[in-house]
Amino acid sequence: MNLYKDKQIRKGSKFPQNTIRGILLPKIKIRILLRGEHNMCGVVGYIGEKQVAPILIEGLSKLEYRGYDSAGVAILDGTEIKVRKYKGRMSILEEHLKEENIKGTLGIGHTRWATHGEPSDRNSHPHTNCSGSIALIHNGIIENYMKLKEWLIEINGDHFKSETDSEVIAHLIDYFYEGDLLDAVYKAIDKMEGAYAIGVICKDEPDKIIAVRKDSPLIVGIGENENFIASDIPALLKYTRNMYLIENDEVVLLTKDGIKIFNELRQIVKREVLKVTWDAQAAEKEGYTHFMMKEINEQPKGVHDTLHRRLDKEGNIVLDGIKITKEDLEKINKIYIVACGTAYHAGLVGKYAIEKFAKIPVEIDIASEFRYRDPFIDENTLFIAVSQSGETLDTLAALREAKRKGARILSIVNVVGSSVSRESDDVFYTWAGPEIAVASTKAYTTQLVSMYLVALHMAVTKGMLTDVQYKTYMEELKAIPEKIKKILGNTEKIQQLADAQFNNENVFYIGRGVDVAVAYEGSLKLKEISYIHSEAIAAGELKHGTIALVEQDRLIVALATQDKLYDKMLSNIQEVRARGAYVIAVAKEGNKEIEKVADKVIYIPDTLDELTPILSVIPLQIFSYYIAVARGCDVDKPKNLAKSVTVE
Repeated sequence: MNLYKDKQIRKGSKFPQNTIRGILLPKIKIRILLRGEHNMCGVVGYIGEKQVAPILIEGLSKLEYRGYDSAGVAILDGTEIKVRKYKGRMSILEEHLKEENIKGTLGIGHTRWATHGEPSDRNSHPHTNCSGSIALIHNGIIENYMKLKEWLIEINGDHFKSETDSEVIAHLIDYFYEGDLLDAVYKAIDKMEGAYAIGVICKDEPDKIIAVRKDSPLIVGIGENENFIASDIPALLKYTRNMYLIENDEVVLLTKDGIKIFNELRQIVKREVLKVTWDAQAAEKEGYTHFMMKEINEQPKGVHDTLHRRLDKEGNIVLDGIKITKEDLEKINKIYIVACGTAYHAGLVGKYAIEKFAKIPVEIDIASEFRYRDPFIDENTLFIAVSQSGETLDTLAALREAKRKGARILSIVNVVGSSVSRESDDVFYTWAGPEIAVASTKAYTTQLVSMYLVALHMAVTKGMLTDVQYKTYMEELKAIPEKIKKILGNTEKIQQLADAQFNNENVFYIGRGVDVAVAYEGSLKLKEISYIHSEAIAAGELKHGTIALVEQDRLIVALATQDKLYDKMLSNIQEVRARGAYVIAVAKEGNKEIEKVADKVIYIPDTLDELTPILSVIPLQIFSYYIAVARGCDVDKPKNLAKSVTVE
């Protein structure tokens, strides 16, 4: 029987969970975990009365940090959908579109970070059905795409042009299409397993865009006689500040005159409008060569805002998004901090701060590993999720696992209304502002401040600090922004060190105590933007194996900011210097003894040992930046990386 032509089956038949059109498919286990800082591709769409090509280019230019292997658009010109897509940076697409001057007021665009299929013109988005009457953009991953593809080939022949999972969606929607694009999309997503934000247009329905969100960020921009979709807010700020944040498993129907949001049952959902208040210029370089350096210099403001928005007139911590009482804290017998990448390194500092101040045991875990070790969690567990974007899939999956087992969820995120924040019991928003560079800087330092405030709040609530101790910590925290400014005002020496060391291909970062966490973050910054192999270790571990790799002129970056461990750290520096290493040390002002054992010293303003991570990471960020510049690397868009990762 030819199922493809069987109208009885095509119209409204229901199939069991593991079937598609009555054909049994093996159930595939979905492994979509969240890493976030936000997604691996950028999507944008427009319907209205203006010419769409410039709007798509403008939106994609604000999303290129999400992916830059290729870029493309699909524009309905009145008679057909014209698809133009090219491997490489978005500037290539922009040049081609200027030459062709394609007209149309409906279109979708995409900038890609490759997951399925190498970067190429044919693997770029948008993808279409066989006839080109349906075009689609996709952010995420379809886990069961091979089964769907094999089935589609079996019934309709091999008409696939790319190696991507995304093209399968276009063919699947086409299979279900009978004159109602919304209905076809619903039927298609019912068969798809994975994470996705998709935008779909159809030549035969030129008055609409259909968009869907499943575990991948999607927003809708609200205009007058025009509406938009995008992966992130900066893509739309030039055109509107009124947005809808689309929830999981929601489908959106956009026309130029209206927006309808539907749930899984095709019921219309009401949604409050989010009014974006931050300045669009926050997403611009404002004269800096790179976003990364701009964001490094924005850290005094980010730290100040994150701190002072949580203090009352008397300087006491007021966490309005956190309702944990003394009784709640007394019941908590364990805290898990779970995160990925840079956010994980902030979590390491958070563990140190909570255990020191609040005296509660803390475990820190990498989100992608958390679920697979069957951690002990119950109703007396506090789970702290740390994510810049609030969409990190590994982190979100771990959060859901912990919540299912009864844990209370506290999240530290930068994006209001993100998935992590919406699924948490308590939320602490950082005030970093939009972070565009792939390598995180200001998000990290604001996460550190957030961790300190949460830890101190717990300690005060439990009665673990005296008034004098509390006041001392708070006064030092308030002084941190000015101390960061002092570091930023004296970057010439750091740049000179970078210019002298940029040819090193192997670097070690060492430290003791809380300096180890900063060493991890400094090492990550160097490797991700300069492509230098770098490793961070606890200095006390040197003699247990790693010192075998220390040789003549090996670059060692040594953090020595902890007064109680200072002498031990000097001994560790002497150990590597004795084997020919070249040592750049980071120490507090006044600790001049370190100049006797290190080749070069970068000083940070004096502060309490516990708070040094907020300061000591700044010169490491600057050092990594200038190393990358000296090596000719694309600082904001390092190879193989995207701003946020939403697949495991």
